[in-house]
Amino acid sequence: MDEKIKSELDRIIDGKWIKAVFQPIVSLRDGSVMGYEALSRITCESAIANPEDLFRFAGESSRLWDLELLCRTTALQAAYLKTEPESKKKLFLNVNPDVMHDTKFRQGFTKEYLKNYGAVPEDIIFEITERNAASDMESFHGAVTHYKDQNYKIAIDDAGAGYSGLNLISDINPHYIKLDMNLIRNIDKDSIKFALVKSMTELSHVANISLVAEGVETPEELVTLIDLGVQYAQGYYLQRPDEQMKEVAPDVLAFIKETNRRKSHVLGSQASNIYIQNICTATQTIPPTKKVEDVFEELKKDPSSFGMCVVENGTVLGVVTKSNLVLKLSGRYGFSLNQKRPIASLMDRQFLAVSYQTPISDVSRIAMSRSPEKLYDFIVVTRDEKYLGTVTIKDLLEKTTEIEVANAKYQNPLTGLPGNLVIEQKIQSCMERKTPYSVIYFDIDNFKAYNDVYGFENGDAIIKLLAKTIVCHVPVKQFAGHVGGDDFVAVLDNFSGIDLCINIIHDFDKNVLQYYNPRDIANGYILAENRRGEPEKFPLISLSVAGVSNRTRSFSTMQELTEELARVKKKTKQQSGSFCCLE
Repeated sequence: MDEKIKSELDRIIDGKWIKAVFQPIVSLRDGSVMGYEALSRITCESAIANPEDLFRFAGESSRLWDLELLCRTTALQAAYLKTEPESKKKLFLNVNPDVMHDTKFRQGFTKEYLKNYGAVPEDIIFEITERNAASDMESFHGAVTHYKDQNYKIAIDDAGAGYSGLNLISDINPHYIKLDMNLIRNIDKDSIKFALVKSMTELSHVANISLVAEGVETPEELVTLIDLGVQYAQGYYLQRPDEQMKEVAPDVLAFIKETNRRKSHVLGSQASNIYIQNICTATQTIPPTKKVEDVFEELKKDPSSFGMCVVENGTVLGVVTKSNLVLKLSGRYGFSLNQKRPIASLMDRQFLAVSYQTPISDVSRIAMSRSPEKLYDFIVVTRDEKYLGTVTIKDLLEKTTEIEVANAKYQNPLTGLPGNLVIEQKIQSCMERKTPYSVIYFDIDNFKAYNDVYGFENGDAIIKLLAKTIVCHVPVKQFAGHVGGDDFVAVLDNFSGIDLCINIIHDFDKNVLQYYNPRDIANGYILAENRRGEPEKFPLISLSVAGVSNRTRSFSTMQELTEELARVKKKTKQQSGSFCCLE
């Protein structure tokens, strides 16, 4: 190594010319901040300007341990000693795998050491970079197991940047997988990246691992990640790294919530919109020091009890199921050998825990993918990774079935939007209240001819396109429904629907062209048989939009309103191309 570089490295480490900055890791469900990644920055003028180079040079000159210790200490001090207790969040710390099993490293992360900072192991996540594969895998696995047993969390960093990521994920079973920013860049335009992240999302659901998308820089990337179901993200679009632990900007927070509202409102079962907290029950918890014989007696006294959660300081350390405990205590010496031991020695540490805002549909999928021996174990529900309650498989299946039955009854199966019964109830409610309202009807023109030429599968895709377009433009707390076929309705609590309709027409006319071949687009028509069996030129699909309101007249019955709506609709149908008429 160049002597000048070596001298610069020593000056930075010995002079402690390092500061910590923090970038928030944001929930893509509600915009809340789950935690912060601690990043190191050089604070003096130096020929080593890049932190990555700094760590590389430290490794080459046998000063990696000193540098990592400095960076960790600086991050812990800035994160916990300089912040208010109520504002403390989870802290993601980058760790080299070859350092984790070092004795000095373990001494630096004892519970007693963390108490000096007012921190606990449950709030520390070790980020292990995929590109820095450990040279001693056996020692590394032992170290990971040790820290997991101490309630630290493990994250695989930069997943997708190298070639060993899947093996690493399989070997250590992390709590988090951080997707490399190069995999996220332009994911809204790149079908390969989209497919890769989609597969990782499905893996995360099955394995109960949370994904964090790194390097999000555009709203389009963010929308795509939300649509895919990625749980968390970080990047410049959400918030830049800063010495202060900043929240997400209000406009970005509103954007995340609105994107989730649109996603949950269209093309999906209600089971994906109802959170597990709705069926969560607060059940009995026990401390890890409670004797096995006392736990066994309590379970025997309550025939309805399915088990208990072992909790310390609000964190679930493990679970005890009645059937599993009975099995462990059976046999000639099972009870006598274990009765005086703490329950922590027999509890199951590999249990299923989900966040309270996890959709019921996701929980059901994760629970049913477990191994046969754990298939019917109860599910632990947490809030901010603290114990909230439990859900049994029986309760989960009953609620899922109830939701699906309701869906079949009241929603259109193609789009997931409310059907005729709910639409009529909504309009009737507006008429009874006598407050301002508008009812807007959307109808696709030349749809039958399109179906005859391009087939029903493409026709269904266009119906879904219109559903998504309407929902994307209908404001929060307003109503969108699917009458059936290619007919839709929006109900607003105001008279200002004209801009909304114009925007819907604009987006629909632009996006519907992707469902035509270039020849028909160039011609401006398609050839299809008319009702007499004769070939005829039919214009490309367009959209007729008709609306009525109670601004100038009131409607006393549903029939009165629908008759007026039919009259306005007939007027729009007489126009060529997409047209909107609101009266």
